[in-house]
Amino acid sequence: MRGQVDARREPLGPEDALELARQVNELWVAKGKKVLHFDMKKDPPSDEELLKHLLGPSGKLRAPAIRRGKKLFVGFSEELGQQLVK
Repeated sequence: MRGQVDARREPLGPEDALELARQVNELWVAKGKKVLHFDMKKDPPSDEELLKHLLGPSGKLRAPAIRRGKKLFVGFSEELGQQLVK
């Protein structure tokens, strides 16, 4: 997968979202006011669980999705923004 993708032109479906999640050590997901953290190396969730958090109603990767090194951030919240700048 390339370094930068414009999801409006090239939306990422379930297979691409799973591939992206498997490439990182940590996954941070903001859903409403809740922020979830997954350790993708020590205790990775099932594909079904991952897709439940990664995909939006359209069946594509939720926005914003930002990969920074070995961390993937999906969705937005203030708490998640603070994790992003650490």
